[in-house]
Amino acid sequence: MKKDIIIPKVENVYVAVVNEYNDIYKTQDWNAYIINDKDVDLEMVLIVTSGYSEEKTTSIFRKKLDVLPKKSYAKIELMQEDLFALNNTFKVTFFEGNTMYDKTFLFRKNTINLKALQPIPLMKAKGVLVK
Repeated sequence: MKKDIIIPKVENVYVAVVNEYNDIYKTQDWNAYIINDKDVDLEMVLIVTSGYSEEKTTSIFRKKLDVLPKKSYAKIELMQEDLFALNNTFKVTFFEGNTMYDKTFLFRKNTINLKALQPIPLMKAKGVLVK
């Protein structure tokens, strides 16, 4: 039954939206990353993203990573600045060993901006982080 299902707490896994320079197009871009700050690899990482407000809802974007090595990060998607006026969710599911973990990371509307930049773990970049 429901009381028998144990969902462990996700720790040391983050989602960050980073403002970085794109050498190819010579632009400043906002990119979303998943960060594994654990000492173990994450397997079968599934990420489902969407944005919403009372009036608008974006398409659902899905990404799968077979393995996210320990102490590493991977790009999820490029984000257009128009999306920052919406609440943006990143639903992350992964396996650590034989245990499944699940967490929803939420960037509330208008929280992704240049004034909110902070150092991002494992990356030599600044961005907005959700733990």
